[in-house]
Amino acid sequence: MNIYKITLLALLAALAVVGRILLSVIPNVQPVTSVIIISGIFLGPVAGMILSILITFLSNMILGTGIWTIWQIISWGLIGIISGVIGKTMKKIPFYVVLILAIFSGYLYGFIISLTNYQITGQGFLVYYLAGLPFDTYHAIGNTVIMVLLYPTISFIFQIYIQKHMNTN
Repeated sequence: MNIYKITLLALLAALAVVGRILLSVIPNVQPVTSVIIISGIFLGPVAGMILSILITFLSNMILGTGIWTIWQIISWGLIGIISGVIGKTMKKIPFYVVLILAIFSGYLYGFIISLTNYQITGQGFLVYYLAGLPFDTYHAIGNTVIMVLLYPTISFIFQIYIQKHMNTN
């Protein structure tokens, strides 16, 4: 991993942390998932996983940390790995595929978090999951809106990175 890639990850982590804190007043709407997806697609699954760890730890230092931090890292890390695999296997990814991934990721994140937290209610997984489904929907919609806003600019920056990286190797 070169300095330029580490710098990109640091900037994306800062963007996602600040965005998560600023948008914390809106339930489950934050740029974290979208930033991790974009990073995974362009920089690979390892970068997506690293970014999920950085963003989760840094933002939870302010928003509150607990046992859920581990499951957030696992959820976002899995999303980073999935997007990285998609980015490695598909040469040119159509934007609608990125949007579908953003929607899917909102529900995947909620599903994984629900698997780990449902015991708190004593009601069983299905009741807990269905009660949280509106929040997963907010997450999916938020991911889509944020992706529409961020993807064009960030993908342009990554295209420059890819061109420079390919020319130096």
